[in-house]
Amino acid sequence: MNAVLRKLTMAILGVGAIATAHADAQIGQEAVFVMTNAANRNEVISYQKKGDGSYREQGRFATGGRGSGGQVDPLQSQGSLSFNHDHTLLFAANAGSGTVSVFRVRGPFLALVDQVDSGGSEPLAVAASSNTVYVLNGAAAGSVVAFRVDPFGHLRQIQNSTHFLSTTSAGGSSISVSPDGHFLAVTERLTNSIDVFPILAGGTLGSIVTNTTSAPGLFAASFAPDGNLLVSETGPSGAVNASAISSYAIASGGTLSAVTQSLPTFGMANCWNAITPNGKWVYASNAASGTISGFAIGKGGALTPIASTVLATNPQGSANIDIAVSGDGKYLYALDAGAGAISVFAIHSDGTLNSVTEIEGLPAAAGFNGIAGL
Repeated sequence: MNAVLRKLTMAILGVGAIATAHADAQIGQEAVFVMTNAANRNEVISYQKKGDGSYREQGRFATGGRGSGGQVDPLQSQGSLSFNHDHTLLFAANAGSGTVSVFRVRGPFLALVDQVDSGGSEPLAVAASSNTVYVLNGAAAGSVVAFRVDPFGHLRQIQNSTHFLSTTSAGGSSISVSPDGHFLAVTERLTNSIDVFPILAGGTLGSIVTNTTSAPGLFAASFAPDGNLLVSETGPSGAVNASAISSYAIASGGTLSAVTQSLPTFGMANCWNAITPNGKWVYASNAASGTISGFAIGKGGALTPIASTVLATNPQGSANIDIAVSGDGKYLYALDAGAGAISVFAIHSDGTLNSVTEIEGLPAAAGFNGIAGL
């Protein structure tokens, strides 16, 4: 009898080992996530890379909240779908229901672990730093609210952590935390300003420092690993191929000084940027011209064009509204909202891009916002 039990136990352990190995193999593969932002039921769709280089849909995961709906780029923000530092948690902003959802990430599969009130109205973007999460709310004057996140992905709002932007109807559009965790930067589209908040002990924020920029069309800002802030600019209204990208150094008091000012992207409507994990390259999404530009990040945050600057062209009618770099820095993903597709590009050692495939089948002009690469 004991021999039979031992054999049965070994068989069960063997099956468990196979299942675990299979799960680990799944986790090791590239995956990309996009958010539907649907007004009736917000979802995150995942796609996993297969052996032949194609990507296959792996699941649709409900956030438990509602998006804003709309057509192309209704949120006008960067970071509505974002990872924590080690890509184990994925945060989704539910603009329609005023909540933030948290998913546990296991390869291309997600498990909803929490959904909480955003602390304001119309959450547009989320940024995580260590065990603190910051949410940008876009309604009214706009606000930033801090949350503590535990190891299980549960959020708890930090008391007295709500801070407002510089003015009513500021048009907050992105939020980013510096690599050292000392500063939080928020862009204001409508005032053409960058707000910098010092991060205090416990995750709360200090007094706002508003930096008004001279570059027209300010949209999104992201901190590079070296601590410099990279900013996307659409350029003057009505101008053709006049978009630009800038880099700024941040002083201890929260003031910004330009390192590279308004370097042309040779495209239109550069509203989003994505930085490689090694801090060598930054890519700019020119939504109105359907192109992607690239720049090398040099010493002190200075930017120089990669090759001819415009490195890739998206499908006809793309409106590539958001871009993301994979966690391993090998791929760039572009959400081509107008074309109902996701463009996938390989990132080469010199920063240039090569088209790998297009993930098709998404509805065009359906209000999708947010993209994140594993």
